[in-house]
Amino acid sequence: MRAAMAAAEVGDDVLDHDPTMRALEERAAGLLGVEAMLWVPSGSMGNLIALMLHLGRGDRFLAARGSHVLEAELGTPAWLAGGMPHPLEWTGRPGRISADDVSAFAASGAPYYALRTALLCLENTHNFAGGTVTPPDHHALLVATAREAGIRVHLDGARLWNAAAALEVPPAALTVGVDTVQVCLSKGLGAPVGSLVGGSASFVAEARRVRKMLGGGVRQGGVLAAAGLVALDRMGDVAADNANAATLAAGLADLGWEVTAPETNIVLASVPDVPTTLRMLDRVAVPAVAVPGGVRFVTHRDVSATDIAEALDRIKAG
Repeated sequence: MRAAMAAAEVGDDVLDHDPTMRALEERAAGLLGVEAMLWVPSGSMGNLIALMLHLGRGDRFLAARGSHVLEAELGTPAWLAGGMPHPLEWTGRPGRISADDVSAFAASGAPYYALRTALLCLENTHNFAGGTVTPPDHHALLVATAREAGIRVHLDGARLWNAAAALEVPPAALTVGVDTVQVCLSKGLGAPVGSLVGGSASFVAEARRVRKMLGGGVRQGGVLAAAGLVALDRMGDVAADNANAATLAAGLADLGWEVTAPETNIVLASVPDVPTTLRMLDRVAVPAVAVPGGVRFVTHRDVSATDIAEALDRIKAG
């Protein structure tokens, strides 16, 4: 990846579109089944750009409880996009929302002073639910419900690659019908920086303007885009990350931990004392982060099956 970055053909992406950046965006658009895409420095910026273009001041948007746009983007959907967030409760399983709830909160005909729902935000996989996936049939139901209600759909697909691997479908099967989608190159795919946001060509034309407003213009962006192209070559590797997470979860369960079986590459463990657990993990050099009521482990391309076995040995000794 570093060699590709060093050898990248570059131009001024602010003025005349860097050629390597263009190649990355066109390739990603084809993989995701959308007309066009735009490179952005981060997934948070990609989501924000989409929300800024979908929402009018005071418009309500719907998202599953715990979604990244609600919990981990510093309130920018409200602050900068001007939207009123409304969390939908999970139904049936972690991270899953119901079409009935979408329909209920998106219904039109309310008095003028009532909130107007303009957007449904989906997240696949759902990070804080433990990397849970939305399969194509439920995705299609939610999108159809939003369409019937006359609202748009944005998909936060930061970890869409992991969902596609778990479901054994191409990424484009998980974007059907959405207006916009954001995907991350720097998580499971291993690029040092970068995400992509896309939809129609007209959306991307406006998104490029908003990216500049947010300080996201790049000059010789091909240096970064080259890493993204290598990242897309590695899509198939995330299946190993999912498998390693399953091995980790099973091993923790054997050690007596209360663990939710992962669907992708995120393992959530419920623990009675989070600070004490994190101190123990830090002492044995097994990184994890706190989540409400527990800790979270994430497997990725720098963690091998051998590393998982070593981590379990250290936790057992700790």
